[in-house]
Amino acid sequence: MPVTPRPSIFAVEPYKGGESKIPGVNRIVKLSSNEGAFGPPPSAVAAITEAALGAHRYPDGGATALRTAIGQRFGLDPERIVCGNGSDELLAMLILAYGGEGTELIMSAYGFQMYELTGTWAGCRIIKVPEPNLVTEVDALLAAVGPRTRLMFLANPNNPTGSLMSQAELARLRRELPDNVLLVLDSAYAEYVTDPGYDAGARLVDSSPGNTVMTRTFSKIYGLGGMRLGWAYASPAVVDVLNRVRGPFNLNSAVMAAGIAALSEPGWIEKSVAHNTEWRARLSAGLEAAGIRVQPSQGNFVLADFGSPERAAAADAHLRSRGLIVRAMGGYGLPRCLRITVGTGEECEMVVDALSAFAQGNPATTEAHPVAEAAHG
Repeated sequence: MPVTPRPSIFAVEPYKGGESKIPGVNRIVKLSSNEGAFGPPPSAVAAITEAALGAHRYPDGGATALRTAIGQRFGLDPERIVCGNGSDELLAMLILAYGGEGTELIMSAYGFQMYELTGTWAGCRIIKVPEPNLVTEVDALLAAVGPRTRLMFLANPNNPTGSLMSQAELARLRRELPDNVLLVLDSAYAEYVTDPGYDAGARLVDSSPGNTVMTRTFSKIYGLGGMRLGWAYASPAVVDVLNRVRGPFNLNSAVMAAGIAALSEPGWIEKSVAHNTEWRARLSAGLEAAGIRVQPSQGNFVLADFGSPERAAAADAHLRSRGLIVRAMGGYGLPRCLRITVGTGEECEMVVDALSAFAQGNPATTEAHPVAEAAHG
């Protein structure tokens, strides 16, 4: 008899990232993965190149210099920071350490797919809480908690809806959750939030009795998605658990050097936030003007609602015919929607032009956008 894995491994399909190619199309504008509009910071590219010279040496298994740089940048204790191969690795480690067979993991209905996938693989029972109007409600999350609940995952801002939970509601959620439930705040899009009252989660971690974790990533605003770098801020007890279950060299030298450099790139965050704030609004307004409903977003993406799965599929096909790749949301239970990354100004204009023509039933007018070749040739 052949060796067999646990049945839960086959309970879900593998995660599928945003597409990057279209057969037969040479010039591609990829707006499917919420990647930073400007690519990686120049200093990070230089750091990666320099690190290659030492590729024969094992990296620092404790990521000491990187954790110190993160701590300095965000005013946090480096001893309470753990770095991972993308925040996905950290989320998985938390699930494997605190979940498993006989436990429950609670998430919002339209939360990040990796919570459900990894939780299912680990043997957790996944409870997805309905989100009326695509907004997560604290009372609904609390009502789902039972005696076997051990984990609750909340992205804030949420991907793919772009919604944001207020600090007061977050504090109430933590206050009314049982102490034995680990609340994980996934703040992958924190840098893009312009709400002056927003906190990515550090304050809640500090005010909680060791049962709250904040995760962050370098994949979005820092443009290092291809390098895979994330970090978590937690209590000393949770940090100890994460360091026990992570691999001894889970980060390579090049990615650590890139992360340190990216944190100190002059004006990078300010430029990126200003661009995203302007073009997220312009992209949303352009789609709304074409009669396409757009959800309010605090991330570097917008969720466009086409009213029906058929119309969303037709819009997606039309965009693809122009070399524009966005993310269909059927896998998230939102088949009538497409998620569109806020790219460069030219890319956003291309999307608005294409979908305006689509909405008017005149796709031919989107042919040969004047910036297409200059931006992607």
